[in-house]
Amino acid sequence: MTRFIFITGGVTSSLGKGLTSAVLGALLQARGFTVRLRKLDPYLNVDPGTMSPYQHGEVYVTDDGAETDLDLGHYERFTGVPTRRSDNVTTGQIYSKVIARERRGDYLGATIQVIPHVTDAIKEFIRADLAGEDFVVCEIGGTVGDIEGLPYLEAIRQLGNELGPARSIFVHLTLVPYLAAAGELKTKPTQHSVKELQSVGIQPDILVCRSERPIPAEAQRKIALFCNVRPSAVIQGLDVDTIYAVPRAYHEEGLDDEVCRHFGLTGGAPDLARWDRITERIRKPDGEVTIGVIGKYTALLDSYKSLAEAMTHGGIANNVRVKVNWLDSEIFEGEGAIQRLEDVHGILVPGGFGERGAEGKIAAARFARERRVPYFGICFGMQMAVIETARNLADLPAAGSTEFGPCQDPIVGLLTEWTLGNRIERRNVDGEKGGTMRLGAYPCMIEEGSRIHGVYGKTEISERHRHRYEVNINYREVLERVGVHFSGLSPDGVLPEIVEIEDHPWFIGVQFHPELKSKPFEPHPLFTSFIEAAVAQSRLM
Repeated sequence: MTRFIFITGGVTSSLGKGLTSAVLGALLQARGFTVRLRKLDPYLNVDPGTMSPYQHGEVYVTDDGAETDLDLGHYERFTGVPTRRSDNVTTGQIYSKVIARERRGDYLGATIQVIPHVTDAIKEFIRADLAGEDFVVCEIGGTVGDIEGLPYLEAIRQLGNELGPARSIFVHLTLVPYLAAAGELKTKPTQHSVKELQSVGIQPDILVCRSERPIPAEAQRKIALFCNVRPSAVIQGLDVDTIYAVPRAYHEEGLDDEVCRHFGLTGGAPDLARWDRITERIRKPDGEVTIGVIGKYTALLDSYKSLAEAMTHGGIANNVRVKVNWLDSEIFEGEGAIQRLEDVHGILVPGGFGERGAEGKIAAARFARERRVPYFGICFGMQMAVIETARNLADLPAAGSTEFGPCQDPIVGLLTEWTLGNRIERRNVDGEKGGTMRLGAYPCMIEEGSRIHGVYGKTEISERHRHRYEVNINYREVLERVGVHFSGLSPDGVLPEIVEIEDHPWFIGVQFHPELKSKPFEPHPLFTSFIEAAVAQSRLM
């Protein structure tokens, strides 16, 4: 019997609904249950693929090629359960489906309305594509009171009635702020948030109260009284030093106990030894390395959420703390700025789009190559590194990318055709932008004896992609003559997936996004190896 947990948020955004959902899933897993996690996003975009990272943060890509909310990254990192296209839905997708059905005549001439047609489509999404999991955790994006979120609240209200309390529970995340002028925590924002939720017919069963300071027992009793929940169902969500300490913190506050009590489930405490080992390594490292990340969205670090976590995982694997210097790539287009990389132990250039800051990334790649500093280029970062070597080693000063306009030597060009399963995918320069990239998991064949073969320990891998442009295979021969080795290719040998510089301590570029598959209990081998190289570099400096 599958049980559904609906998680809503109030008072303000960024309280951590996604993290709470992921942690609750991990706690239930640790009790021996199977879980699936889903995100319902109220915005009208079909997906976040065309949204600015400053608006939405990173776009998390699933194996089956969906561009989704970054919270799905939390879900995978905490539970290890691969997310799918069916685990994230937006209002844009819901309305597109409803309108398509109306155009086909599926509604038999009915007047199409939010209730029941839109809410039915939402409920259909929540219950679709399941495999008998014990729990489905559904996070509702946005904040209670947002007009665009009302259809989702109505849908889960209806579903809660249909399933009954034996198969559904409502968890509400809220804020208990501390007012320095008054010298006390205030419960009124939580009371108003719950009242707003009750006004649409939902009575929360559990309250997770985020706070910077411990909430006194009397304040917890007050919240329980005014919000119509048991005192034990008021869960403190205090700030911790690392997100990987949250499973232990929420368990000690009784979150998973309250969920199990609601459903009448018995059993022992969850096995949290894995999380204890991870937090121990984070809190007591043997050393520290500094990584310079040269990006264009560094003003909002959620743009690189999975990347930041993957570097932490690489640190866990090597028992070191990873300090990240987030550097805007545009600053390296000026004189002297490159000296800011003098003290880093590794340089990472992540994915991105557009010409802005590209020359700064090329300059960073050159610094890493010439100074023999470990370099990790991901997607765009690989492309810029290849352009740099073409210009400065292969005597192709006009080398560039057609993403920035016509150029004499298009080392990087628009990907117009590739194999997806048993069919050919085609794109053109004037086509739509949304959902038209090379998206999702693709196989890559690794050359035996290469450095990357030593990293993975196998000759065939599968990694997730998100890009429109590729390194031009026609330049392979001229680049390999100057030491840029194409060590990973698509199975048909047409698409370069991995390049490495042979005469260098550690210089690897990959077309895919390995950060999307890294987990604290299973660090990605590329990040493990990169941080290991940075540790070696730190000993030379």
